[in-house]
This record gives sequence, structure tokens and C-alpha cells, in this order.
Amino acid sequence: MAIDTWDEIRTAYQVARLGTVSGAAEILGVHHATVIRHIDALEKRLGTRLFQRHARGYTPTEAGADLLAVAQTTDEQFAQLASRIKGFGETVAGELVVTSISGMGALLVPVLTRFQTQYPDVLLRFLTDMRVFRLDYGEAHVAIRAGAAPEEPDNVVQPLARIRTGLYAARSYAEAHGIPTSEADFPAHRFVGPDNADNRAPFNRWLRDNVPLDRITFRATEMAAMDTAVRQGLGIGFLSAFRAEADPDLVEVMPPRPEWDAPLWIVTHVDLHRTRKVQAFLSVLKEAARGWSL
Repeated sequence: MAIDTWDEIRTAYQVARLGTVSGAAEILGVHHATVIRHIDALEKRLGTRLFQRHARGYTPTEAGADLLAVAQTTDEQFAQLASRIKGFGETVAGELVVTSISGMGALLVPVLTRFQTQYPDVLLRFLTDMRVFRLDYGEAHVAIRAGAAPEEPDNVVQPLARIRTGLYAARSYAEAHGIPTSEADFPAHRFVGPDNADNRAPFNRWLRDNVPLDRITFRATEMAAMDTAVRQGLGIGFLSAFRAEADPDLVEVMPPRPEWDAPLWIVTHVDLHRTRKVQAFLSVLKEAARGWSL
């Protein structure tokens, strides 16, 4: 039997995602009775149970999981389409979502300020997270990424800048423990590094190759936490030179090396790249980047 109503499928998808009728009702902005009615109608239409009901909520059956996998893909495609349509206007207005790696706020917020001053009708959202936002799903309009050039299909990738990175210690650490004069002194010191052994940053790979693992005594998954740990004197670690060189409480252990540089890339989706709003932001971003001393 053909399924001719998206509302029922969307309702089932939200119930499966959230596990409760009340949660789905809140997300959809409908009464909980409407959610139950949609589920009952869809199950009747298909002639099978989509959920197991229990005291804690709703759990998809095998048939429900199959249907909801399709529903999730469809919902994501609708969201992607809506985001692209929003970018097609001829005026520089509406929402612009920019995402970047963490720790870029000091560089990018001034750029965003300049852009919003020029285009006050734009609502800006600046998002950072450990995960990579999906431009093809419309999660962001512009992404600033570091490391190897992104290779996702349908993306436009442009070089932006290179961030120099050096090895630093807090002055309090240097006064208490001294600083190494070469790699041979590393076993006598404490280091700050990433908890993830697969971290692809070139300087973090160098750290793992040159510092005994048991001397990386503070580890974190968040760059901001590692930055703070170095500044608090917990150990020696890598910091962006443009931020560290201006801090009198930091001591340079090893100056930046070219092999430690982290290239920055501008990434946009091909469907939005030429829109006036995205092009206006890229123009402001590139102009600002020419004045960066990284």
C-alpha cells in the first residue's frame, strides 16, 4: 500500500529519535494525541507494528527501524534543500552559519563583526564543535578547517592562511622545572597533549614521535583545555604563535617550525558558493586574512 502522507512518517521519525510521545509532540509543536493518532494510522496503513510500547517510551521494531532510516535521510535532505533555498536570495540578509575549529574565535569574531556591521540584516551563527559540520546537509554555509585539504565531494575548497605553532611553557613551569634545551631533555619534563592518538595535527604527531608517552601527563580532547593547561603550568605544549608571543607569562621552548604549521581552508558547498550572501562574507574574510600575522 502506498504511503501518501509525510506528516505521519515525520512523526514516527521524531518518536523513534526521542523515544517518547511527549518529546516528539514538543519538537513538532502538536498535541501528544496527534502524535499517537499519526503512529496508529501509519501502523494501520502498513499493517505492521513500528514500535514496541513500554513504560519508558517507544522502541522501534525491525520494520520501524527500516522505515525510520529512510525517514531520517529524507528529513536531512529536506533540511539541506531548505538551507540552500535560503541562500539563493539576491539580498545579503537572513541567516549565515559559519563553523570552524575551536580556538579560532580571536581571529574570526572580528571578521564576523565587520561583516555584520556592513550587512546588519544578517543573523550570524558561529559554531564550533569536535565534530565536522556537514555542508552537504545544510548544517553550515561556510566552514574554516585546518590540516589536510578537505576532500568531500561537491565542496569548494580554498586556502585561507597558515597558523604557525610553537612549543611553549608557562613562566611558572619554567621557574619550577626549567625548560629543555633539546629533545634529549624531554624525558625529564611534563607535557600537555591530545588524548586522541589519531589527532592529525602535524605538531601533535611530532609530539607523539618525540616525547615519551608517559611524559604526556595531561591529555585532553579539547584544544581550549590544552591551551589552558599549558598556561596554568601543567606542562609544556603546543600553542598558536600569534596568541602565545603576546603573552608575557609564556616562555618559548622551541620556535615555530614549518612542519608544525597548520594550514587553514575555506570550505563551501558548491550549491551555495556563488550566492551573494556567501560571496559577501568570503570577501570580508579574505580581506581580513591578508592582515593577519600568524
